[in-house]
Amino acid sequence: MKALRNSWTTFGLAFLIMAIFMLFIVTLKGQHFLIFSFICLIASMLPFYWRFETRDIRAREIIFIAVLAAIAAVTRVPFAPLPSVQPTSFVIIVSALVLGPESGFIVGSTAAIVSNMFLGQGPWTPWQMFCWGMMGVTAGLISRHQWAQNKYLLCIFGFVWGFIFGWIMNMWYFVAYVNPLTIKTFIAAYVASFYFDLAHALSNVFFIFFFYQSWYRIISRFKVKYGLFATEDEL
Repeated sequence: MKALRNSWTTFGLAFLIMAIFMLFIVTLKGQHFLIFSFICLIASMLPFYWRFETRDIRAREIIFIAVLAAIAAVTRVPFAPLPSVQPTSFVIIVSALVLGPESGFIVGSTAAIVSNMFLGQGPWTPWQMFCWGMMGVTAGLISRHQWAQNKYLLCIFGFVWGFIFGWIMNMWYFVAYVNPLTIKTFIAAYVASFYFDLAHALSNVFFIFFFYQSWYRIISRFKVKYGLFATEDEL
């Protein structure tokens, strides 16, 4: 329970930093929105990396996380020609449901930067790291609830996160390319992204519906077989 409370605290701190960033974006009168957004973005991710670094974790557990992050990254590459179809999200969600929020964040954020080594790095990379990291965190936080094992409810979770991912990514586009920054241009940017957000959401539903149970069993089997990430309750 203590670990779960710490995870919620870390999650709340990260979103508080992002909320402060959004407040400054609305009120700041300067011309350095993009630089300021990067600073806040990095600051919001630090609590999760700090939590992960302070955990008592073994080498084989780090290797397992690295393998899952690599799988999440590689699955994105073949689907690159299909806009916003992201099997990466599915792998992150299932990994976090089995391994927990901190591991889910590391898998998500690492998958973003690794996959962009093939697809192209840019100012969007930290935002993708944050989005997929937060997707992993939320999936890990709900994993203790029995309803989180329901495939149909997880489809709803994946569908919602398809839009949340796009909405957060719109922020970087908004502060980088939209001028002037007004309510009208803000709404227009979000309306323009609807198709891509819907494609991501529906692809999440597809992969969760057809592959969730098999992937969950495989990852859980590795976790149990090698005694990875054992919690006090499990012990």
